[in-house]
Amino acid sequence: MDDETRTGESERLSVQLGRVAEGDEAAFVRVYEAVSGSVLGVAQAVLRDRAQAEEVTQEVLVEVWRTAGRYRADRGTVRAWVLTIAHRRAVDRVRSAQAAADRERRAALLEAALPEFDEVSEAAIDHEERERVRHCLASLTEIQRQAVALAYYRGLTCAEVARTLSVPLGTVKTRLRDGLLRLRTCLGVSA
Repeated sequence: MDDETRTGESERLSVQLGRVAEGDEAAFVRVYEAVSGSVLGVAQAVLRDRAQAEEVTQEVLVEVWRTAGRYRADRGTVRAWVLTIAHRRAVDRVRSAQAAADRERRAALLEAALPEFDEVSEAAIDHEERERVRHCLASLTEIQRQAVALAYYRGLTCAEVARTLSVPLGTVKTRLRDGLLRLRTCLGVSA
């Protein structure tokens, strides 16, 4: 396709998108036909999964329908605008999947930490003491309990706990300090 043909197509798409912004469904069909293949291609290149790429393509084209009025011709072509939306959506999908996998890994690690506590506590403390410790652990906030479980029952260092929970080292130290102070108070242990 030569420059003149490309320029003509770009101008036609810009006009059609303006009509889409006014609610013209027929104009949307023409924009859809012109860009949907490219959107699917970008999404599939990022996601490497046809089904997810098709979902992202559908989301992008719905967004084009809803936000057509935001397009600015002085910032680029319609095709570039739509493909930018597609790329961002696909990258967001990858990041979301990675974050979910990271959360699942941390949850599994945390779950593995708690049974070790039960084994240690049952061997070292009689029934009444175990119940007091459980009660006091339950009084901690979830974030304090996570830090304490990983540090004291899994044996992780503060830096390892910080990496596992994806939080700064200082935050882990604060959570541990606050959690241990609360445990000491709950258990009635003097300093």
